[in-house]
Amino acid sequence: MKPWRLQELTLVEAQSGKFDVAILPVGSTEAHGKHVPYGSDTLHSAAIADKVCEMATSKGAQVILLPTIPYGVQGNTMGFPLTINARQSTLDTLIREIIGSLEFHGVNKLVIINGHGGNDFKPLLRDVYGNTKVFVCLVDWWKVGGDKAKEIFEIHGEHADEMETSVGLSLFGDLIHLERAGDGSTAQSRFEAINKGWVSIARPWHLVTKDSTHGNPRKATKEKGDRYVALVVERLTEFVVALSRETMDERFPY
Repeated sequence: MKPWRLQELTLVEAQSGKFDVAILPVGSTEAHGKHVPYGSDTLHSAAIADKVCEMATSKGAQVILLPTIPYGVQGNTMGFPLTINARQSTLDTLIREIIGSLEFHGVNKLVIINGHGGNDFKPLLRDVYGNTKVFVCLVDWWKVGGDKAKEIFEIHGEHADEMETSVGLSLFGDLIHLERAGDGSTAQSRFEAINKGWVSIARPWHLVTKDSTHGNPRKATKEKGDRYVALVVERLTEFVVALSRETMDERFPY
């Protein structure tokens, strides 16, 4: 039993524990090429959150890890079999209920660790602000070490690429089949405005990619993943520990 994992606690630990910060991992269930499992986004966010809670607990922070939400917004990736789609409004409703439960139990700080680029919780953060005592913040884990990513990874991509595959090799290497990986090449739109990014669309992923991979993953290694995970966990832990220690006064978080 790990004292920060809510799923593993009994009533005895829940009654005797004091928790300042709740951590909520969110992922998705979708294809990640021929080499990375469907649960990659969920496995990433859950494993990183668990490591952060373990390290933060060792530093005296009072944190509780909530069960991971394994579904995400997948409307544009439904062209691949067994993709499971949840509407953003559905996820927002669920998280609102979680926030309400945390407030009821006196846990007034929540960190959402998101593992899927299709999930957009920023409007939710704005909407709940001022309507709950709970301070809610959002972390897209892959952005935490963005300033160092070019020093670690050679080829930039968006999905099941070198970074995501390397992190998978670090966290759940037995589920990665690098020998199956394609080159991650993608199709261009017939509209230059879309290619240049100043016109946005919901990209139909089965048309954009060959096998849902965006970016060449073939140079992924466990060592690269280890380096990036360590950086992300260190930075997130520092934030969570500081968050746990701060008093929520009328100027918080400033």
